[in-house]
Amino acid sequence: MRPEDAGLSSERLARIDHHLQTRFLDQKKIAGALTLVARRGVVAHLSPLGMMDLERGKPMAVDTIFRIYSMTKPITAAALMTLYEQGHFQLNDPVHKFIPEWRDLGVFDAGSYPNFVTHRPERAMNVRDLMTHMSGLTYGFHMRSNVDAAYRKLGIGGAATPAGTLRDMIEKLAELPLEFAPGTAWNYSVSTDVLGYLVEVFSGQRFDEYLEEHLFRPLGMVDTGFAVPPEKRDRFAANYERDRTKSLRLLDDPLDSIYGKPRAFLSGGGGLVSTAGDYLRFCQMLLNGGELDGARILGRKTIELMTLNHLPDGQDLTRLARGRFSETTYDGVGFGLGFSVQLGAERSGLIGSAGEYAWGGAASTAFWIDPAEELVVIFLTQLMPSTTFNFRGQLKTLIYSAIID
Repeated sequence: MRPEDAGLSSERLARIDHHLQTRFLDQKKIAGALTLVARRGVVAHLSPLGMMDLERGKPMAVDTIFRIYSMTKPITAAALMTLYEQGHFQLNDPVHKFIPEWRDLGVFDAGSYPNFVTHRPERAMNVRDLMTHMSGLTYGFHMRSNVDAAYRKLGIGGAATPAGTLRDMIEKLAELPLEFAPGTAWNYSVSTDVLGYLVEVFSGQRFDEYLEEHLFRPLGMVDTGFAVPPEKRDRFAANYERDRTKSLRLLDDPLDSIYGKPRAFLSGGGGLVSTAGDYLRFCQMLLNGGELDGARILGRKTIELMTLNHLPDGQDLTRLARGRFSETTYDGVGFGLGFSVQLGAERSGLIGSAGEYAWGGAASTAFWIDPAEELVVIFLTQLMPSTTFNFRGQLKTLIYSAIID
């Protein structure tokens, strides 16, 4: 089928490759990229550009395997909601019901690890707080408080954690205060790693085994997992950063990577690798209301619940966010159960549709799903950090302007 059969202009979609080639690849700002645009179930644009591995001269390919980092989070949220549908929990259930050692978590007042002064929050953290990053947890890389300093000291969080398990993380977090009272602020955090632990609690399975049995295998996501097996290593992209001269520097060699070996820490917040084709199957399932090719993963009403703005009083992130780092802009953007949620172009200043939901990853990957336009966009590259360039904003302008019906 032609892009025009899905209401998209071939000529205008060609601007995507021209933009990436002239603005980024020719200027050696990135090694390579892969962009996928699908509308009404039709892949209208799928274009690998540049190199997946500069050192070995390997070109980008449609089946290249990428570190998707925080694009793991929506998958983890979906997995947990399959257990919600089985009646294992309610969103307002206190987390300590399932993690008893968290019953007495206090909120930071003063001090540093291991001597903190805390106070008791007005209410306990609930599961919805974890799913919306309003739990009071944090990430060590924020470098903002004595609490995240304790995370760094104890090695809490992060997809690259070489040792320890989800259970070990839970036990360490039990020793630390929350940065704020649950439900009072939004802070990008290890909350989604805790969701992965809850999947284990409710299912009785290891997190990776549950994902494989209940999401990846039914959806045909054959290249998604926490490690890259030897037979697929030649499809695994290199990961880069820019050095002080703005030249690309190899950050993670695909042939000598932590992703080449099994890991004990199964990060629901950032541990997966995947391909454009696999991630499209996950996104299309969501867009279809929870089903793809006869495999029902979630119910339609569950998807609707997940993609509502769950921030208090319909607020956006500008009012509630602590710090400035996440995988989204803040103006006119709310948050659902695992995704950012677009509240309208007039509030965000970004072209698109109200109700569009999205997220991104630390190596500059991004995706969004627009139910109003039946649109899925997936952008994959490997450049850290994700704040280096505004790929998503630029792609939104290019792709929405290609809609012609």
